[in-house]
Amino acid sequence: MNGKKLSCVLATVGGFALLASSFVAAADYTHEVKAQKMTFAWKVNGDKLEVKLVAETTGWLAVGFNPTDGMKGANYILGYVKEGKVTLTDDFGDNPVGHKTDEKLGGTEDVTLVGGTEQDGTTTIEFAIPLSSADANDGKIDVNAETVVLLAYGPADRDSFKTKHKFRTGLKVNLSTGASSEAGI
Repeated sequence: MNGKKLSCVLATVGGFALLASSFVAAADYTHEVKAQKMTFAWKVNGDKLEVKLVAETTGWLAVGFNPTDGMKGANYILGYVKEGKVTLTDDFGDNPVGHKTDEKLGGTEDVTLVGGTEQDGTTTIEFAIPLSSADANDGKIDVNAETVVLLAYGPADRDSFKTKHKFRTGLKVNLSTGASSEAGI
């Protein structure tokens, strides 16, 4: 085989390998729901919930689990990407319209950063949380029951958790089956 044909074969094989690796990355999450310009993807992995949030913003992204009254009672994970660095926080809804970090409320940060990017006006954040942590602020997530999931993102270029959301919605999700519906929140 001459050098030109070998280069073409190697380039083709390399292209297939790159394409296959992108399918593998996309298949890392078992379920996904989209709400306007935001995506919530997840996978139950043993005693952890692995999450990927994607939104058309260069601001912050957030997900909350199982609120009791508005925002109150929910376990929130908020994050943003600034200059290639991901910042995450583990919060608790301490009132119907707000939240504070678990640490300020006497709890612990129980979120593990997996990664994040900000590219072409879209922010992606990936993390894992325990389904049942020792922190009372986190609550327990029953993957076989209906879980209320709150999704939100902040305005572009607002890498601060103190800015109000530009978008928010609530969903009822079965984290085991992937079934979802609007929560009317």
